[in-house]
Amino acid sequence: MLESCRNAQERWGGVHQLIDRWLNERHQLIEAYSVLTDQTHDQEKVTPLQFCQILLDYVSAGHFEVYEQLIQEAESFNDTRALELAKQIYPRIESITNQALKFNDSIDNGDLREHGLSTALAILGQQLHERFELEDCLIEVLHNAHREQAMAAQA
Repeated sequence: MLESCRNAQERWGGVHQLIDRWLNERHQLIEAYSVLTDQTHDQEKVTPLQFCQILLDYVSAGHFEVYEQLIQEAESFNDTRALELAKQIYPRIESITNQALKFNDSIDNGDLREHGLSTALAILGQQLHERFELEDCLIEVLHNAHREQAMAAQA
């Protein structure tokens, strides 16, 4: 997961400040997940509550900042293909967001004990991996497809 995050930063780093910040938040989320799932690291421990705060910040930024901006960009370039793809991808991302929120609620309510936490984290990790791939696709199609047009418009 961490390697795919690095690849995304290499592909899209510097393209847009908002996306850069969001990809950095993704990197922090992945690091926190890695530490939480392998408490043998020599690094500082991450509690489930700390992880959940990072998780909520990340999914919120996606829904309330990044996706909205990407959609607006595609609309401004009248990119119907990109908008159609976003309509197809977004429901799955939203479903994964709902699972992340349920995970957070379970942590807040104390519903997950040590064994339940491990299983829930493994499932969440798979869902986050899928989400990152879908988000990368959105960035590629909704943002990078217009990069040259945007640069030409600024010139």
